[in-house]
Amino acid sequence: MNVALVRVLYAHALNAAPRLALGRLAPLGRLVGDPRLGMAGVFLSLGRVLPDRYPLTLDVERYIADERRLGRMLDYAVIVPRLQRLYEWSAVELAEPRLLGLVRDGNPIYAWSYEERNVWRSRHMPLVARVLERVTRP
Repeated sequence: MNVALVRVLYAHALNAAPRLALGRLAPLGRLVGDPRLGMAGVFLSLGRVLPDRYPLTLDVERYIADERRLGRMLDYAVIVPRLQRLYEWSAVELAEPRLLGLVRDGNPIYAWSYEERNVWRSRHMPLVARVLERVTRP
């Protein structure tokens, strides 16, 4: 569930706050975030991530491993480095201050505890992900 909320907030930021979403690549924000062009669907497609039943029957890592690589790469390389700012901006933009209770030190905490924040860090980022992270820094 953290993944779903994070990606929806990020998709909104692509259009409404492209500098926050893509850093130096901000001019591409509206193009990448346009749902009619299909790019937003790449990382909003959660069919392989969201479990069929709750509470979870498997370890979190198992669900993450089942997800498509491109979505995970975007999570780790582009979205995670700006999570705290994304939630802060979204709380103001959506006039929903309770969003701030769902993040701690840049880690989503409403479905997984803060102690399980390791799932939001990748041990092995491919070269393309490291480059993407660098070029999208604010």
